[in-house]
Amino acid sequence: MSHSIDWQKSSFSGGGDGNSCVELAAQNSLIRLRESDDPGTELAVTPAQLGRLLGGVKGGQFGEA
Repeated sequence: MSHSIDWQKSSFSGGGDGNSCVELAAQNSLIRLRESDDPGTELAVTPAQLGRLLGGVKGGQFGEA
């Protein structure tokens, strides 16, 4: 049985300006992530894994944007 996923866009998304943004959805005990311009590719992580990812991004672990 297929369930609809309630995707939420980032509050920083300009909407309709042609820029892609990150979308999140909570499902069971996982948080699913995808980029709006490639919705067929998803990443599913636990809340702890997402916290470590965000900490690394904020700390510059992955380089500058």
